[in-house]
Amino acid sequence: MIRSVFPAVTLLAAALLGGCAGGATPLTFDLAALPAGGRSIASGRAIVVSEPVGIQPFEADRIIVREGAGSLSFLGGGQWADRLPRLIQTRIIQSLENSGRLRSVSRPGDKIAADYQLISEIRAFDIQTATGEAVVDLSLKLVADGTGRVAAARIFTARVPVQKVDASSGAQALDQALVTVLGDIVRWVNTGR
Repeated sequence: MIRSVFPAVTLLAAALLGGCAGGATPLTFDLAALPAGGRSIASGRAIVVSEPVGIQPFEADRIIVREGAGSLSFLGGGQWADRLPRLIQTRIIQSLENSGRLRSVSRPGDKIAADYQLISEIRAFDIQTATGEAVVDLSLKLVADGTGRVAAARIFTARVPVQKVDASSGAQALDQALVTVLGDIVRWVNTGR
């Protein structure tokens, strides 16, 4: 199982937020990419991975809590190592590269000719207090470059129980859920399943 291969969350460093006089120093958490696979079997396809889009709270570097009534708040004491969309984009790129199955994986600004563009939306990346779970829900579309034709589309979801609603437990559970989703995304992009 993929989850057992990874440390759940890598603690990067404690970072002091500028302008927060007397406030507690939030912990900074990173998300894991899938490790490099065995041998490479490049398919000859090149993919550009766009930065995911999502509602405004997902545009930040904060860990989000979704209450039972649907309200969203930021979990105190922790933050991501970067803005969430950029962090997810980076881990998707690294995971696809590590699979060794594609000719190239890049970002739109890299100006590399691609066969497909991977477009994604963050539908959920939060701790849900009603169910006591970390939920990662990403919608992805593989679009043929040049034609704009959607070659394939799929929603990827993973849920992981959260022991306690705090920064460390929440980040760890969200990381585990993302690793599951990344495994499914890599399989889907490489094999169509």
